[in-house]
Amino acid sequence: MTRTIRDPFTYHLPHLDIHGETSLTCIAVIKSFINDNIHLKNPKIIIIHGKGTGTLRKATHNYLKNRKEVIKYYIDGLNDGETIVELDIAK
Repeated sequence: MTRTIRDPFTYHLPHLDIHGETSLTCIAVIKSFINDNIHLKNPKIIIIHGKGTGTLRKATHNYLKNRKEVIKYYIDGLNDGETIVELDIAK
């Protein structure tokens, strides 16, 4: 029996899982997810890109650094397969 440990600080945040996407298609999905969460006034979101070769993480971070609505983003300290994104929802 395996037991899943969930981070109580991020469990309630909206998640987007981009496993299986290509570098190009993940950008469209992330763009839509960010836009939806800005409209919903969610200040923090999580993008699950996995560990793997780092291709999806690199594509995700390259996209996030160019979005003006992204205040900051960082790898989750308990799971390096996901990125936590803080959004500017004050607009």
